[in-house]
This record gives sequence, C-alpha cells and structure tokens, in this order.
Amino acid sequence: MTPTMQLSLTVNGNPRTLTLDPRVTLLDALREHLHLTGSKKGCDHGQCGACTVIVEGRRINSCLSLAVMHDGEEVTTIEGLGSPDQLHPMQAAFVKHDGFQCGYCTPGQICSSVAMLGEIADGIPSHVTEDLMQVDFSDAEVRERMSGNICRCAAYPNIIDAIREVQEA
Repeated sequence: MTPTMQLSLTVNGNPRTLTLDPRVTLLDALREHLHLTGSKKGCDHGQCGACTVIVEGRRINSCLSLAVMHDGEEVTTIEGLGSPDQLHPMQAAFVKHDGFQCGYCTPGQICSSVAMLGEIADGIPSHVTEDLMQVDFSDAEVRERMSGNICRCAAYPNIIDAIREVQEA
C-alpha cells in the first residue's frame, strides 16, 4: 500500500485539499487530480517549459516539483489568469500578435511571461542584466528570461511583441 499525504493548495483562487502519493508532481496533481489540463506535459524534464505555472508569484516548472512541497501555497495556472470571455491582458496580446502556432507551449509561455514581468518589476536581475541595481525591460531581458520556454513552431518574435505590448500598457 502506497502511503498518502494530505495537502492544501489555493489554486486559481480556490482552496483545494488533496490526498496524494507524496511522489506526485505538481503538474500531475493539477492535471490528473484537479482536471486543470491547461498546463502541458512536454518533456517531463523541465527543459521545455510547457508545464510552467505560477506559485506564490514565481514561475516554476511544475513537472519538476512535488505537489506536497507546495502545501499551503497559492498556485495560478493558465485557467486562473483569464477566461475565453475575459482574457488576461497577456492572453489577449498573444492572440493579437499571433504568439502561438500549434498552441501546445502557449499556456506555459503565458504563465512564464506574466511572472517574468513581475521579476523585472521586482528588480530581479537575469544573466544579461548589465546594471544589477537597475533592471530594465528590454528584448534581450525577455529573450534570456523566456529561454526556458521552448516553442517548436518558432513564434518567438510574435511572443516578444505580445510581451512588449503588455509591458508598455
């Protein structure tokens, strides 16, 4: 018999209690147990970014994180950012700039870009930040920070246009 653990998460603003095998990843908890299938299982090794969600305001690869590690934390998935009737500004910008092609990576790209703009606003430097005391938005910053999200269709210029539009709004 596999031991289980009970954990509580706030997912997209809703409190949720789960009883899970402690080896279940956050991605599988969201997809298989809460039926939030927006986050995608791509490489399952944290290399493609398709599974990116926002936890406590920071983006993470949910395939690399155990659900029990996030007991008591707030998780935002693509479903929590907006709805088809009321898109999040980043979702609307991706549509406007055709920042998706097949769409498989799009939920992770959007979650990552929303949290990435928060990182820049919080002054968190990246590898390309020249002045560590002054973090400014630039295409170089966006490319570096989004490099963990792979788009097999190569919609990168459109994704950058969408992110830039939201940042400038």
